[in-house]
Amino acid sequence: MQRRTLLKTTALVAVASMSIVGAAWAENPHLKIGFVGVTSGPAAAWGISNQRSMEARAAWLNETGGVKIGDTTYDVEIVAFDDQKDPKRAIAGMEKMAQDGIHYVVGPNVDDGAAAVRPVAEQNGIMYFPYAFPKELYTAPASNAILGMVANYQSGPAIYKYLMENNGVKKVAFVAANESDPLSQRDSGSAAAKQLGLEVVSDSVTYQVDTTDFTPVLLPVIQTAPDLLVLSGVSPANAPQLIRSARELGYTGLISTETAQDAGVLMEGAGELANGFISVGGASTPELASDTMREFVDRYTKMFGEYNDESNTKVYALEYILETLKANPAAIDNVEEFKKTMDTFEAPNPFMVGDAKLKYVGTTSFGQKRQVSVPLVVNTFKDGKFETLFVAQVD
Repeated sequence: MQRRTLLKTTALVAVASMSIVGAAWAENPHLKIGFVGVTSGPAAAWGISNQRSMEARAAWLNETGGVKIGDTTYDVEIVAFDDQKDPKRAIAGMEKMAQDGIHYVVGPNVDDGAAAVRPVAEQNGIMYFPYAFPKELYTAPASNAILGMVANYQSGPAIYKYLMENNGVKKVAFVAANESDPLSQRDSGSAAAKQLGLEVVSDSVTYQVDTTDFTPVLLPVIQTAPDLLVLSGVSPANAPQLIRSARELGYTGLISTETAQDAGVLMEGAGELANGFISVGGASTPELASDTMREFVDRYTKMFGEYNDESNTKVYALEYILETLKANPAAIDNVEEFKKTMDTFEAPNPFMVGDAKLKYVGTTSFGQKRQVSVPLVVNTFKDGKFETLFVAQVD
C-alpha cells in the first residue's frame, strides 16, 4: 500500500513537472518595441511619460494573454534607452534598437534627436514615432517617421485663435530657450500669430536652459505689454520658473505654451501663480475618456505611483503600432508593408467613447499620412490640476 501510494505520488510529481515545463515552452514569443527618448534632465517628464505609458499598456496586454498578430500571439516587451536629450546618444539608442532587431521605436522627444536618428532608421528598416515637429521628418521623400502628437504649428494657431475670439488677445510676445527645439517653435508660432492678424510685440528674447534668475530675461518682454506671453517649447522644469518670474514682475496677462506640462511640477514650482496657465494637454478629457482609458490611468498610477496627464497622448503610439501590425502581419519585420497599410488603416479607438477611430492623418501638413490622429486638448491650470479649455481635431 505504501509503495502504491509512493508510485502514485511520484507520478503526480512527474505530471506536475511536465506541466510546468510545458507552460514554460508555451510562453508567448516576445515582440520587442523600442523607446529612445529623454528620461533624465530638465525635459525628463516628456520621455518618462512615454516609457511609462508603453510599459503600463504592455503589462496590461500581456496580463490578458498578449497580442495576436496573424497566427502568433506575442507578449510585448518594451526596450528603453535614455538619450538624455543628446542627439549623439539618440543615434546610439537607435543603433542599439537596430542591433536588437527592433523595427518599431517610439521617440525621440525633441527635434535634434529625431532628425539625428533618421539615417539610422531609414538604413535599418525602422519606423519611429517622434514627439518632434520638423516637417522634413514627415514630408516626402522622408517616410519612416510618424508624428506621435499634435505639432506646435497645428496647436499654436488653434490656441491663438481661441484666445483672440474669447479673451480679446491682440498683442503677443514670445520667449524661448536658446536651443533648436524651442527656437523652431518660437519662429513658427510668431509666423502663425502674424498670419492671424495678431501684433507680435517681442519674439527675439532667449534664455539658457540652466538659467535660475529669469527676471532680466522677462523684464524687456513684459515691458512690451503683451496680452499673451508664449513660452515657446518650454520644458516642464523651466515653465514654473518663468511663470513665477513673470507674475512677480507684475505681468497679469495670459501665459501659454504649445508643449505638454506636468501639473505636479507646476504646482510645486509656481503654486497658485500658475493658475490660468494654458498648455497642450493629454489627448483625453473626462468627457472623451472610455472605460479603457480610465482603466489605463488607474493601472499606470498603481504601477508608478503617479500619473502625468500627457500620458493620455503617449499611450497612443504603441496602440497604433500593434493595431497596424494586426491589420497587416507581414509588417512585423518589414516596415515597407507597414507603410502600405497606413493609407487605408482604420481601427476602433479603445481610449475614446463613441465610434472614434485610430487612423493616420497629416496630409494637410505633410502631403502624406505621417501622423497619428489624436484629439488636440488644450488645458488651463487651476489649483494643482488641469482643466479642459477646448478640444479640436487635426487632419
